[in-house]
Amino acid sequence: MKAQDIVNILKDNGPQTGGQLLERTGIDPLPLWKICKHAPEIHSECVGKRFVRLDRHVEGYARLSPSIRREFLTYTILGLEEQASKIKAKAQRLREEIQEISQTKLELAREAVDSTVQSLADWKSIQDRVCFLIAGDITYDMAHAVPRPEISTGKMVRGSDLDIIVIAEDDVPQETLNTLDQAIFKKKHFLLVHPNYQEEIDYIVKNIAKVREQLLFDSFPHMIACKILYESELLYGSPAVFQKVKGMVEERGVPGKLALLERQAVKYRKEAESNLLQSDPEQADSAFLHLFYTQEEGDEIC
Repeated sequence: MKAQDIVNILKDNGPQTGGQLLERTGIDPLPLWKICKHAPEIHSECVGKRFVRLDRHVEGYARLSPSIRREFLTYTILGLEEQASKIKAKAQRLREEIQEISQTKLELAREAVDSTVQSLADWKSIQDRVCFLIAGDITYDMAHAVPRPEISTGKMVRGSDLDIIVIAEDDVPQETLNTLDQAIFKKKHFLLVHPNYQEEIDYIVKNIAKVREQLLFDSFPHMIACKILYESELLYGSPAVFQKVKGMVEERGVPGKLALLERQAVKYRKEAESNLLQSDPEQADSAFLHLFYTQEEGDEIC
């Protein structure tokens, strides 16, 4: 397929997302992306923001999210010069849709936590010593609803998962935390299999002592945990515990360490895009190909 074929599609159908062009052309995402990037008559507007995701398969562990492929297919509007106003209008609608998806997922996460803890007999005795954090795409207003398979079961879920971190003071009994963990797991299963939801909760339950250990930032799992704690927002529970955790994150210098990783990720992304645009897909460096066809969800929370 040539650039003129894409131009003709845009003339006939108006501005399209990369995903819509993929459906209309039937070619692989990488060559389609390359054609659109090389063609001067094809203009694009990218919606949303890029943020750091840690990936053990990437040199230095840091890459930008969305991946090149996801950014092109889901968050990019393409059109022709004479369609500039339509490109902007469609980009604005997409921006509003993404924000709505993010807000809907946030509200679902809060409702899921509320219904879970209210069913526990001893919740009132620990509610001032436990907080629930939300992290991931939702906190960046970048959640999407593109269907994808859940890793452990293969069941299809609706886009971005709900990253929930539960943190308790050290004096909360482990038995109580185990009961809470089991209750959340039941809710996770319910949301995964119910046809009205098909949402994935990715969660972890831990205490302050575990957080203190992870803030050493001395291993890949600890780096992931620190990044998630830094980006997280209070979802439910104790504001005091939340502020205590955020204070620990600041005291350990996590923001500066993540800023360094972000600069590294930005540089790596530029190199990857340049390499992929100049090379044949079969001959491009495997590390750069990985930044295009990367695993969208990355590593699980810790």
